[in-house]
Amino acid sequence: MSVDAIHQLSLTQLAAAVSAGEVSAVEATRATLERIAQRDPTTHAYLHVDREGALQQASQVDAARARGEALGALAGVPIGIKDNLCTRGLPTTCASKILEGYVPPYDAHVIERIRAEGGVVIGKLNMDEFAMGSSNENSAFGPVRNPWDATRTPGGSSGGAAAATAEGLAAATLGSDTGGSVRQPGSYCGVTAIKPTYGRVSRYGLIAFASSLDQVGPLARDMRDAARMLGVISGHDPRDATSVDRPVDDYESECGKDVRGMRVGVVKGMTDRGCDASVKDAFAAALSRLSSLGCELVDVDLPHRDHALSAYYIIAPAEASSNLARFDGMRYGLRVSSDDLQSTYARSRGAGFGPEVKRRIMLGTYVLSAGYYDAFYLKAQKVRTLIKRDFTQAFERCDVVLTPTAPSPAFKLGEKTGDPLSMYMQDIFTLPPSLAGIAAASVPCGLSPEGLPIGMQLCAPEFEEKRIVRLGHAFETAIGWNSHPAGY
Repeated sequence: MSVDAIHQLSLTQLAAAVSAGEVSAVEATRATLERIAQRDPTTHAYLHVDREGALQQASQVDAARARGEALGALAGVPIGIKDNLCTRGLPTTCASKILEGYVPPYDAHVIERIRAEGGVVIGKLNMDEFAMGSSNENSAFGPVRNPWDATRTPGGSSGGAAAATAEGLAAATLGSDTGGSVRQPGSYCGVTAIKPTYGRVSRYGLIAFASSLDQVGPLARDMRDAARMLGVISGHDPRDATSVDRPVDDYESECGKDVRGMRVGVVKGMTDRGCDASVKDAFAAALSRLSSLGCELVDVDLPHRDHALSAYYIIAPAEASSNLARFDGMRYGLRVSSDDLQSTYARSRGAGFGPEVKRRIMLGTYVLSAGYYDAFYLKAQKVRTLIKRDFTQAFERCDVVLTPTAPSPAFKLGEKTGDPLSMYMQDIFTLPPSLAGIAAASVPCGLSPEGLPIGMQLCAPEFEEKRIVRLGHAFETAIGWNSHPAGY
């Protein structure tokens, strides 16, 4: 099979071709490595490519097939990994100078599962530093460029994962989502991205930003591929105290099922403020298409949604302030030595962390300080409870809640870096389901007049990812979405 033909295969098609012997895992891996060498100097999706290790993993898959062994669900499929997931023997930096050169001695739980199913870990992907950002411009090693338009952001913080998926630099990728970090870049790059229910996927080996919000999620070319990835990484892990011990649904089997009669909740007034006209038009067209598929559109309300941004930017920085205290230059990563211990801490953290990370650490430390905890952090947690209650009440009337994923298509690199609030506003639709801890995904729903992808967010109750998969797959099939940008 030719290199170009391999790039056109979806994850599920490629895994089937490897299992059938139509293409070898080594051929698939070499084709992806070649494409990375050709395209990534412009896109800058990868921080580290493990050429030798990937080919060795692929050889093991081919050897297993030659022995007649049953192959896994990801047999021979090249997978890119966001650089905040620990990978044994490979650098894991969180795109930060403070962890430059750090090599973990263990794999994250999700990496163990990828390897167990024959997936080929091909490299580590660029991101906003410590997953703090909405444009991938906060990376200490330079921004990622959107494959649809190299002058624009791919979104963040999983910008490298979204760009690599869209450009065929991996068959699928793993990212992390705290407040929208797989869904928003999924929207900007025209790929499918799933944030699982909190506790569905183990966080063991995910370097923490905000522990009560962080989740690992897949990005893929379509919902079937994303569903297979989600099935592989889901499940209980006793090493993560927040991992829930309950059966994992067969998500992929939901693809192709009828969606007639599904009740789709549409939030009243959700697109009235701060939403680009192209997003409004694409979202309205998507609702019309779902109605033509037999879905019942139902008005729902999320009365506290406007407070999600404020609550998130108190809770997440507070948890980041605590989590990032461990990066002090003593045990691993950057150390800037000084005359005394306190100065060494200060200089190491001052040199190692970028401006956005420092901003959030300071904000988080402030809201947790004596005299301010009740006024800020505790009140934000109460708002979080109200937002979760809003979704619970909405799901009494519908099966899935729909919103746009982002208020605009991908914006220009540098356009919002001088205005943090404007940057934070890019997550206004993705923050409420994150705070509620429910399942959510972004699926492509159209193009702007400039030819840029626009995403639609599907939200479902806890552990009901199968509803998202069923509806998302039916919608993608109906519109005939092609996730490839021009020149693919």
